[in-house]
Amino acid sequence: MSSSAPKPLRHRFLLLGLLRGSLVLGALYDLVFAGLMVLAPDLPGRLLSLPVPNEDFYLWLMAIFLAMLAALYLVAAKDPRRYSAVIAVAIAGRSLGGMAFLLATWDRPELWGLKPLAAADLAIALSHAVFWIPLRR
Repeated sequence: MSSSAPKPLRHRFLLLGLLRGSLVLGALYDLVFAGLMVLAPDLPGRLLSLPVPNEDFYLWLMAIFLAMLAALYLVAAKDPRRYSAVIAVAIAGRSLGGMAFLLATWDRPELWGLKPLAAADLAIALSHAVFWIPLRR
């Protein structure tokens, strides 16, 4: 083994650890929102000045989807190589979700609360991409 081998290997392990951390962070983010949608649906609405649907059914359905997504994130965090498709979908989905939030705020100042959510989704997507793409080589 050459003297230059350990450094690239350490870098790969660092990226892998950061990727796993970003996936766990994404899972926790989704689980927190899923829990709030079921247990305290008015809280995110008040904090972000966003309208809350009148029907709990829609919040519960979104909470189920977020919990399912969180579970997939945790599976991918455990074995990123095996579940790389989940990571690719997470990057694309978070990016598209962040852009959708931003588009929803276009000429709609009453939806300003979507901007922090957009920033969070885009930051999570970017972190997944920055840590995962170099590992694919």
